[in-house]
Amino acid sequence: MSRRIVIVGNGPAGHRLAELLGARAPGTDVTVLGAECEPAYNRVLLPSVLAGRLTAEATYLAQHPEGRVRVRTGVSVASIDRQQRNVRTGEGVVLPYDHLVLATGAACFLPPLRGLADEEGQPAKGVVALRTLADCRLVEDRLPVRGRIAVLGGGVLGLEVARALTERGYGVEVVHGGAHAMDRQLGPAAGALLEGALDGLRVRVLAGRTATAWTGDRLALDDGSSVPADLLIVCAGVVPETSLARDAGLRVGRGVVVDEYLRTSDPRIHALGDCAEVGGEVSGLIAPAWEQAEVLAGVLTGEPRPYTGTRTITRLKVRGVDLAVIGVGEREVAGAETVVLTDPSRGQYARLSVLDSQVVGAVLLGFPDSVAAVGQLFDSGAAAPNDRLSLLMGRAVAGPAPDPGALPGQTVICRCSNVTKNDLATAWLRGAREEAELAQATRATTGCGGCRGSVREICQWLRTKHDQPDADAGRTGEEPDRPVDRLSPSHPRRDAHHDPVPELLAP
Repeated sequence: MSRRIVIVGNGPAGHRLAELLGARAPGTDVTVLGAECEPAYNRVLLPSVLAGRLTAEATYLAQHPEGRVRVRTGVSVASIDRQQRNVRTGEGVVLPYDHLVLATGAACFLPPLRGLADEEGQPAKGVVALRTLADCRLVEDRLPVRGRIAVLGGGVLGLEVARALTERGYGVEVVHGGAHAMDRQLGPAAGALLEGALDGLRVRVLAGRTATAWTGDRLALDDGSSVPADLLIVCAGVVPETSLARDAGLRVGRGVVVDEYLRTSDPRIHALGDCAEVGGEVSGLIAPAWEQAEVLAGVLTGEPRPYTGTRTITRLKVRGVDLAVIGVGEREVAGAETVVLTDPSRGQYARLSVLDSQVVGAVLLGFPDSVAAVGQLFDSGAAAPNDRLSLLMGRAVAGPAPDPGALPGQTVICRCSNVTKNDLATAWLRGAREEAELAQATRATTGCGGCRGSVREICQWLRTKHDQPDADAGRTGEEPDRPVDRLSPSHPRRDAHHDPVPELLAP
């Protein structure tokens, strides 16, 4: 088992890995080096900070238990010496390692537009490239009292940022080079309906336009027009941070190339999250980062299993729009049965792809009643009902609704904040007895909000279970539940006066 593990990067992936190592291998010396001065936080929640729904502090992930993990913030790594197995920080401090983990994340992509960056490659005056909490503070400082805001990039983050600012009373124009908003996830029909819904929320999407220059008060476009703006926010994608790996002679493609056990070309060095390229793919999503942390924790503690990919469900966190992209979304799958349902007058669009009776992809715009059932089928791999239209309309269910008590404790309930059933049970037993209190304690429901129904059901189950006599737990003939070995990524550290009741925590 590894004794000295150095993790470069204190984002969600690095933080989660350190949390798991601290719980599973408390004798291991784990050091996390974070370039940002902030504690670890959940980037998924940045639009909620811009909207004013969350404070910056509300995005912070849990502190590690005393003595298990050493975290140094505001520390960059200058170089890796693979022969001596050490890293050198920007301050000249040398740290030896038995295993090194690169969780360096990604940087905001600045398109090569005239005037967009200064001579040092940093965003020019009036421009904020949004990636960090510090960037959110820059936006806050530069918001005009009355003025115009433009967003460059009409992907998920760009649309969420634009809507967040309209919630504060601003009108926002989004310039997007793709044929329509979210063109990587949506086809033309769904994209057009999404743009119509956004327009009603004061978010105007200018799709199919290429920006050519930033003049300081307007964004010039390729058709000769321009978008006046007092502030330009760039959300045009990210670039994996690979310079440290490249300088060390590791194999680098789009990201740091790793195998199914997240090992780089040097078996003593691993990579995960936004900087890692697995099977030729760089995910850039939070769910794969959580899953890769689980896999790598097993590899480093002697319980290896391969990373085989992550089932992803993306919910657009835009108030007033209900959009979910499940699995492959609208991408064509050879041999799959495809069902499409659209109602332009109501702004609704649904597409379902089923292969060998299993849901492999779906896009649900304006069908909130269908998301839970379709998502459940996708997650479980269960057979989809024959009546596909009823499923899309929300009139068919995926089968019997899962009993909250039967769900494994490590079932992820909130994908945005990686909150499990056991995290909710732990918070409930510490006094968070209502849905709103559970949300505050664990951050569940504070992202896209798609887990509200599940959180409500678990809250009701916890209330019922806790009210039963303790002896009831042993009458089912089932093996007793075991306490979890971790806390929620966003839950306060364990309090000795509020130990969880084991009967409510499942393996």
